[in-house]
Amino acid sequence: MFERFGLSREEYARLRALKTPERIQAFLDCDIAYNLEPSGPTCYSPRVALRKNTSHCMEGALLAAAALRVLGYPPLILDLESVRDDDHVVAVYKARGCWGAVAKSDYSGLRIRDPVYRTLRELVMTYFPHYYNLKGEKTLRAYSTRPVNLAKFDKRGWMTSEEDVWYIPESLYGVHHTRLLTAAQERALKPMDRRLFEAGRHGGVAH
Repeated sequence: MFERFGLSREEYARLRALKTPERIQAFLDCDIAYNLEPSGPTCYSPRVALRKNTSHCMEGALLAAAALRVLGYPPLILDLESVRDDDHVVAVYKARGCWGAVAKSDYSGLRIRDPVYRTLRELVMTYFPHYYNLKGEKTLRAYSTRPVNLAKFDKRGWMTSEEDVWYIPESLYGVHHTRLLTAAQERALKPMDRRLFEAGRHGGVAH
């Protein structure tokens, strides 16, 4: 008897058909619209995000973690903390001893990472040059020291809840974060290169 984690047969089949992290990313990019929350802030469970075919960064990370779980990976997320900007959350996984990531973002550089990074810091630092606000400031400052295993929320039905799962992003405030830069490095940061700025916004949605 296989584990469906509370998902319906149809939901499970939809995620199982993705088969690889790369296909999960393509699904997030092409089949799941970016959730602009027109009626107010949301934090959809994977079930609701699937039904509505929409997600923002947090919801996309949860959906990606659920899809990775269906493929046999632990459902892990990593929080990227910023200044003067929104935080970003990615679903992470290990393959052949190295870390990779899948994510939903309307910034093109904040999405998938191949599983070639030996440490989480290595992985996170690849996001640094692509993580910026609309003023062109580089804003990534810290990351959760360890991934959060969403299995800890199984009793609350995080994968299938019809209610918003705000308890997950709220829990990230209590997770230890590791700083990426010294104070001197922060002061020395230069604004974004204009070409990289424009490349990162390619395909972005209007807020």
